[in-house]
Amino acid sequence: MNTILLVIIGMGIVTFLPRMLPLVLLQNKTLPPFLEGILKNVPYAILGALIFPKVFLIQKDPLFGVIGAGTAILLAFIGANVIIVVLGAIAVLSFYSFLF
Repeated sequence: MNTILLVIIGMGIVTFLPRMLPLVLLQNKTLPPFLEGILKNVPYAILGALIFPKVFLIQKDPLFGVIGAGTAILLAFIGANVIIVVLGAIAVLSFYSFLF
């Protein structure tokens, strides 16, 4: 069998098992509210850990990333829709690029 096909099948199995096993094993069980709260916040924590370091490496000027992240955080904090947050950050960074 082709090596690439074996790698693809292996990656599929490794990706599928950690998602399927908790679903099957914990199907009829209830978790403590504290643990549920922790598990609900894991995706946000991981997303923040992946995005935050790249804010300072987005261009040669670190201020570019800080301005974009600040704009996005401000718009999200006031409750704007995700599309508005993204478009607002793009607009502010476009204006900043035009000026400097």
